[in-house]
Amino acid sequence: MGRPHQLFIKKQVQTDLYKKTGLEKTLTAFSLITMGIGAIVGSGIFITPGLIAANYTGPSVMLSYLIAVVVCAMAALCYSEFSSTIPLAGSAYTYVYAVFGEFAAWILGWALISEYLFAVSSVAVSWSSYFQNLLNGFGLKLPPFLQAAAGTAGVKGGGIDIVALAITMIVAWLLSKGIRESARINNIMVIVKILVILLFIGIAVFYVKPANYNPFLPFGTQGIFKGAAVAFYAYIGFDAVSTASEEVKNPKRNMPIGIISSLLVAAVLYISLSAVLVGVVHYTKLNVADPVALALTLIHQNWASGVISLGAIVGMTTVLIVMSYGGTRLLFAISRDGLLPKPLMKLNPKTHVPVANTWIFGVIASIFAAVIPIDKIAELVNIGTLSAFAMVSLGIVFLRHDERFKKLDTSFKVPWYPFLPIASFLACLYLMTQLQPFTWEAFGVWVVLGLIVYAAYGYRHSRVRELAD
Repeated sequence: MGRPHQLFIKKQVQTDLYKKTGLEKTLTAFSLITMGIGAIVGSGIFITPGLIAANYTGPSVMLSYLIAVVVCAMAALCYSEFSSTIPLAGSAYTYVYAVFGEFAAWILGWALISEYLFAVSSVAVSWSSYFQNLLNGFGLKLPPFLQAAAGTAGVKGGGIDIVALAITMIVAWLLSKGIRESARINNIMVIVKILVILLFIGIAVFYVKPANYNPFLPFGTQGIFKGAAVAFYAYIGFDAVSTASEEVKNPKRNMPIGIISSLLVAAVLYISLSAVLVGVVHYTKLNVADPVALALTLIHQNWASGVISLGAIVGMTTVLIVMSYGGTRLLFAISRDGLLPKPLMKLNPKTHVPVANTWIFGVIASIFAAVIPIDKIAELVNIGTLSAFAMVSLGIVFLRHDERFKKLDTSFKVPWYPFLPIASFLACLYLMTQLQPFTWEAFGVWVVLGLIVYAAYGYRHSRVRELAD
């Protein structure tokens, strides 16, 4: 097995920075911004503001989103410094490998694989539900064998969600055609999604009743922070942008622009929609699955409900594209380091895409979407994300003190160092303590499985260790 201290051997990123990796550099700052918005703004923007307002904050829901974006922004700034210093595929996995060593990187990389897999699976199940509801609105129905209630697989009376399986495989097919084509389609869908959100705001703002904002803090200030803990998860997804580093033109400039700008645009959309929603509908009536549709019904603008449903489907499709993309590039990076089998890093010579791992990722995610209940899937996304945010935030401190990285050209540095990275790390740890016991138990099982894979394959095939010997 080798010497124990080799578990913490660090990746020499300079080796990969100055050689061709085979991935094609086609993405611009605009592409990254739309990728970020595509990952962050999904169907949740039409659902979570109402639920947070009704259960935690009342009309002050926009303050919860503001606090949540501040916490996310701290992590985003840390990601920006790492991505401009080490513009390599793999995102948090690669950054942690460089500053904390192989064992920590493997644990985090394995956790991120679960984040991307379960994120894609849960969104695919929601996509299936919205798609079937939209068809029902037009008086259309899928054949009986396709009508398994979304998210009920594995429960008594449930079945296999074929629609969720199908959309996941369609996204895998799209990604296998090349990042240029995928980014173009994502750009179009993101623009459509933003227009739909602006349509609701533009219509509903004329029906705002100032009386609905009173009382502004019915649950007190504590409710705002509880709401922020829920709202935080609405913003996750920007980290998927950093997985694109090796396919970006001028990554040292464009990566920070893409990460920070996408988060800011998403924050403006969430806060604006929330402020209008609680102004149109009293917060006590918003504890429903479709608060935006309810608002349109109350102001007699039913025609827009169908448009909102379409916007939700488009929004979820962009999430599927970006999160699937992030998962495949993570597998590529881990495989390139030898910790997973080599076929996962093999690129198609024409499209410059890791086709094999794209299809493998798609098949596994589609199976999860088809057979695992959605309430169990959704709970497993958060812990992988928060662990990555925490490790990247703390990693900035080690990055700044490591002589190996002081020679690298860094176009972006986290402001208010070291207070901001440490504050971000502590905030992420706090949010992790709020997760349910089931999430920690499932995460523990996943980590044990990962340790078995590492001991059986990864440790023995580590490329970094081979170069060091």
